[in-house]
Amino acid sequence: MDEDEEQRRRLKLEEALEIQSLRRIVTAYLNYPDASEEDVKRYERSYKKLPPAHKDLLSHYPLKFQRLRRCISMNSHFIFSMLQAFEPPFDMNQDIDVSGDSHAEHAQEDHLVCQANNACSCETDPVRITFCDQHGCVEGSNDTCRSPVQDVDIESHHQSDARSHPLSSAPSKECEEYGGSTISDSNGNVSSSGQHFSDPSFQMYVPLVDIDKVRCIIRNIVRDWASEGKNERDQCYVPILEELNTLFPNRSKESPPACLVPGAGLGRLALEISRLGFISQGNEFSYYMMICSSFILNNSQTTDEWTIYPWIHSNCNSLSDSDQLRPVSIPDIHPASAGITEGFSMCGGDFVEVYSDSSQAGAWDAVVTCFFIDTAHNIVEYIEIISKILKDGGVWINMGPLLYHFADMYGQEDEMSIELSLEDVKKVALRYGFEFEKERTIETTYTTNPRSMMQNRYFAAFWTMRKKCATMQVASE
Repeated sequence: MDEDEEQRRRLKLEEALEIQSLRRIVTAYLNYPDASEEDVKRYERSYKKLPPAHKDLLSHYPLKFQRLRRCISMNSHFIFSMLQAFEPPFDMNQDIDVSGDSHAEHAQEDHLVCQANNACSCETDPVRITFCDQHGCVEGSNDTCRSPVQDVDIESHHQSDARSHPLSSAPSKECEEYGGSTISDSNGNVSSSGQHFSDPSFQMYVPLVDIDKVRCIIRNIVRDWASEGKNERDQCYVPILEELNTLFPNRSKESPPACLVPGAGLGRLALEISRLGFISQGNEFSYYMMICSSFILNNSQTTDEWTIYPWIHSNCNSLSDSDQLRPVSIPDIHPASAGITEGFSMCGGDFVEVYSDSSQAGAWDAVVTCFFIDTAHNIVEYIEIISKILKDGGVWINMGPLLYHFADMYGQEDEMSIELSLEDVKKVALRYGFEFEKERTIETTYTTNPRSMMQNRYFAAFWTMRKKCATMQVASE
C-alpha cells in the first residue's frame, strides 16, 4: 500500500469513526423524551405500590406526574428544534464500516465535560460569527487561523465537506402533548425530530449514560444562557472579564487582541470576551455541546425565546414541587445583538490536536481556561501547548478546580491520567516560562440548582500568569 493510499484509508476511517460517534450523540438527543417517560412511569409504579392511606396523603402526585410530562414535552420541543437546525458535516446516512479497527470502540465515546458558533440570525442584518476547525476558518478576518480555508458547518476535528448552516425560525410555542418521537405545540403543529435523522442508523440502543449527558447539557444551558445562571457566571466569568479588561486597557478596534478559550462549552464566556473588544475564539471537543451552542448562537431570534425545565430529572433535595418544576427562559441575551467583535469564532476539535499545530505558535495574546485544565489526560501537555501558542508577554488566565476527568476510568488500562496537585501544576507552569502576576481562590458552584437543598461548592484556583519573553526564559535557566 503506497503512502497516498494509506493516507486516504486513514482519513476515510477517521470520518467513519466520527460519523459513528455523532450518530450515537444525535440518537441520545432523539431518545431523551422516551427515556424521560420511562422515569415518570417508574415514579408512577412506586406510587401505585403505596398503601391507600399513604396514597391519600400524596393525592397530588398524579397531577405532578402530569406536569412532569408537560415539562418533558417542552424540553423535547427545544431539543427537536435544535436537531432540525443542525446540519451535520457528513452524510450521516452513508454506510460505514469500522469493523476490525482497534479504535472503533473509542469512537463511541464523547468526552463531555459536564461543566462549550457561528452565524447569528436576527430580524435585522445578521451578524456573522466564524466557524472553523483545525484546517482553517470559514469566513472573517481572524488571522489566528492560518491554515487553508475549509468550509465547515458544525466544527469538526476531522476534515469534511460541509453544507452552509441554515438559519431556522423553529416555533417556540408551548408544548401541550407528549407523543414520543413528535412534539406538538398549542396549535397542534407537529415538530418532528428532523428529516435527515429518520434513517434506521439512528434507531440504535442508547445507554443511560448518554441520556444523562443530554440532561447535563440542559443544566449547562442555564449556566450560560439563562438569567438564573447569572450568579454562577458572576462568580466564574466576571473575574476573568475584569482581568482581561485591566490587562488590555487600550484595545484597538483596527487590531484587537486575540483571546483563545479552550473548553468553551456552550460559548457564553467566549461571546462575552468578544463583547469586550477581543478577537475571541472558543474551542470545544464535545458534539453534545457544539450542537446546542450552535443552535443558540445561530438561531435565537429574541431573548427568552425558549422555555426549558432543567431541574425535573432529580427528585432529591427539592424544597417543593414548584421549585423542581419551575420554568427557565433562554437565552437571556440575543447573541446577534450583543455587540460582538468581528472575528468571533468557535473551533471544534481536541485542544491538543488543534493547537499543537505549528501555525498556532505565538498566535494568541491571551488564553482563558475556565473549568478546563482538569479535562486533560496529561495536564503537563496542556500547559506546554498554552505556553507555545501564547505570544511573548501573553497572559494565561485560569479559573477552576482539579477534578481530573479521567481519574476514575477503571478497567481501561490504556487510559492515561496525570493528576497533579495545585502545587505541582504551578511548578510545571514556571518551567514552561510562566511567571505569576495574580493568584487567589474563588468559591463557586457549577451547574448547580440554586434552590436545591444540596449545594456542591468548589474553591477554585484563579490566577493570571504571563509568558516571559524568550530572552528572559533563557536567562532564568
